[in-house]
Amino acid sequence: MIGFTKLLCGVATIGEALNYSRQGESGVPAHMLQFTTSERPLVAWNTTRRCNLRCLHCYLDSEDKDYAGELTTEQAKAMIDDLAQMGSPVLLFSGGEPLLRKDLFELGEYTISKGVRAVISSNGTIIDEAKAKRIAEVGFSYVGISIDGAPETHDQFRQKKGAFDAAIRGIENCARAGVKAGVRLTINQHNYRDLGKVLDIVEHHKIPRFCMYHLVYSGRGRDLAKQDLTPEQSRRVFETLIEKTYDWHKRGIETEILTTDNHADGVMLEKHIRSLNPERALEITELQKRHGGCSAGRKFANVDWRGDVHACQFWNHVTLGNVKEHRFSEIWTDENNPFLQKLKHLHEHIRGQRCGICKYKTICGGCRIRAEAITGDMWGDDPACFLSDKEIRE
Repeated sequence: MIGFTKLLCGVATIGEALNYSRQGESGVPAHMLQFTTSERPLVAWNTTRRCNLRCLHCYLDSEDKDYAGELTTEQAKAMIDDLAQMGSPVLLFSGGEPLLRKDLFELGEYTISKGVRAVISSNGTIIDEAKAKRIAEVGFSYVGISIDGAPETHDQFRQKKGAFDAAIRGIENCARAGVKAGVRLTINQHNYRDLGKVLDIVEHHKIPRFCMYHLVYSGRGRDLAKQDLTPEQSRRVFETLIEKTYDWHKRGIETEILTTDNHADGVMLEKHIRSLNPERALEITELQKRHGGCSAGRKFANVDWRGDVHACQFWNHVTLGNVKEHRFSEIWTDENNPFLQKLKHLHEHIRGQRCGICKYKTICGGCRIRAEAITGDMWGDDPACFLSDKEIRE
């Protein structure tokens, strides 16, 4: 993730990063995990593939029906035990819609009891007051809820009338229960004109976190590849986020702005700050080098509803192993898996006419899923990079 607020407003510093790297993950604030040198991964678990919505960009191609092979409660606990022993800092309960899984709260409690942070990724539409209260009681530290545009746009994207209003109610219910809930938006041609409206909604509801996801061409998202932003549109979106970050900071609004799935944002942040504060620009570059660009296969992992392990949730067509058969820790540290080992040394394998020569490939690296989807070569150029040919050399 690229923390606009943390990087632009000086909250994240290289001194902090060095200090927490010496400590390991124990006690590290969430905003600094990405800058530690440890590669014990944050794990996103698709607790179920079932979902009450049918979103246009869903990487799992989920629907409101049962899917065979979900991990049982005991199998899930065995995986959690292994993650805790391995030192994984966070378990993200995702879906589908994770709140459709009947043992979610039991598993959340179990995760926290093992010393692992537990967070939820939800569409928010079924978070009523009772569920929000239970989320708080369990101790989930965060709930990310999708808002993909103004009401009409969101409902079209989620393919259900009333989905926007239900998601907002879910956010409000979380806030009343004392649960930190943030907004996620996946940017594309359908909704980029609504970005300002969504940021206004975030401010109006005093939502503490806004994270913009760039489109990744996986699952149904692959069908939207031609609806991804142009470089010019990406620049306008970037500028909107820069302006809003400064505006909120100046007015004392503590909402955090982040983006993910396109590390060209980080390069542009460094370029933006270079002319204003060269010393801070060097620090931003160093922080991003420590992060190392795309975390898939290194600091981030995915376990799907069947127990299949993937480098990230978008690499669902490449399976590294299954937690029903082998411990996650064994799968993740398998030095004989060539795919995984190449991702762990990402920058050594990147090629392409642009990514291959880019000055910033060690802090970016592009999205290998997008490269594979469009060029057929996972090590080729990321088609969503919005840097100019001149900028990748400067």
